[in-house]
Amino acid sequence: MVCALGAAVCFGTATVLQAIAARAAAPAAESSGSPGGSSPGSSGVDAALLWRALREWRYVAGLGLDGVGFLLQIAALRSIPIYAVGAALAASLAVTAVVAAWLLGVRLSGTEWGAVGVVCAGLAMLGLASGEEGNRAGSTVLGFAMLGTAVAVLLLGVVAGRLPGRGRALALGLGAGFGFGVVEVAVRLVDGLSPSVLFGNPAAYALLLGGGAAFLLLTSALQGGSVTTATAGLVIGETIGPALVGVVWLGDRTREGLAWLVVLGFAVAVVGALALARFGEAPTEVPERVAP
Repeated sequence: MVCALGAAVCFGTATVLQAIAARAAAPAAESSGSPGGSSPGSSGVDAALLWRALREWRYVAGLGLDGVGFLLQIAALRSIPIYAVGAALAASLAVTAVVAAWLLGVRLSGTEWGAVGVVCAGLAMLGLASGEEGNRAGSTVLGFAMLGTAVAVLLLGVVAGRLPGRGRALALGLGAGFGFGVVEVAVRLVDGLSPSVLFGNPAAYALLLGGGAAFLLLTSALQGGSVTTATAGLVIGETIGPALVGVVWLGDRTREGLAWLVVLGFAVAVVGALALARFGEAPTEVPERVAP
């Protein structure tokens, strides 16, 4: 659980850095004649935006934190149930809110500070009630299902570009959430790091494709749509589905007699995260003290 919370801290802080960099890269997209870098008739996924963002030091620093967070996430997924890891990762929004308040001088309302407390309470419940990770290895069929889901995430990104406004943001956010959910499940399905094991395991390909697709969809959603809507979709997509897969197919369980506390803690943490959905992206105005 410590690793899962450490991953949340890394991801939440990286969000502040990467979102500022994504907006800084937006003018180049706008010069092509499309406000926000995309239009309802575009593909919905701006690969050029990612390339431009990589030239921003904040984005690179955020990627470094994402890398550390990913390693911590893998360690957590190898030790505790997926539902606990998913809820902890959703709590990265609480980290983003606190970091934005501290680093960027963002003013949080009393309700938002309350939501941060609610997230912490939900995670505390999960920490008390979570059992060990399931002992089922997962079938090859599940691995192929994850690979198919990763491909579907890419297709969803293409379709999302033809949707208007909030529909586009929600579709991209959900797609990104599903992609990150594929990563959570695929980590459990990869049972070795030798080339012979990795190359023959569809879950390994699902992990790479799902993670890459999710990252691309999320970057596009934050740059050109409603942050709150996109982030709400992300939270829903990366928590509920993977948690069900872990319980139904991988044998994740709770401590004896505490299943109700897990359900309550999971719901409380996710609801608290949704209340902080606007912090899926940091404010676009950057104070002078953090400017390069």
